[in-house]
Amino acid sequence: MAKETGHKVVASNRKARHDYHIEDTYEAGISLLGTEVKALRMGRASLVDGWAAFSGDELWLEGVHIPEYHNGTWNNHTPRRKRKLLLHRRELDKLMIKTRESGHTLVPLQLYFKDGRAKVEIAVAKGKKDYDKRHALRERQDQRDVQRALHGRGDR
Repeated sequence: MAKETGHKVVASNRKARHDYHIEDTYEAGISLLGTEVKALRMGRASLVDGWAAFSGDELWLEGVHIPEYHNGTWNNHTPRRKRKLLLHRRELDKLMIKTRESGHTLVPLQLYFKDGRAKVEIAVAKGKKDYDKRHALRERQDQRDVQRALHGRGDR
């Protein structure tokens, strides 16, 4: 069997970039069951309601939905179970300090396969206020309008 290489994105949390100011990102391994890996390889997962939290000195991914594998048997996994994140101790200590600051949380941004191994990109984030969200949307719309105007001018 050939070794899988490359970077294949399974799920992305676009809502997180809208709802949070992303301060720092980390790549973490994720401890999965066999049927979860098979469901992910089929490209099925949702990170929208996910977050990461410490339990003792370990980091756990919660609220992420990986649907049951259709060809699984009675030992199929629970779709929204807690999953352990695998990071170096130094990184865990840094994240623990950052999340103790007021208003900071850990959110998953992407779930992907890197060289055949499941990885999750988590971010230290701070929640945006409603006016920040409106301002970001307005800037993006203005940028689109400028690009449209420049593109239209080049055709003449």
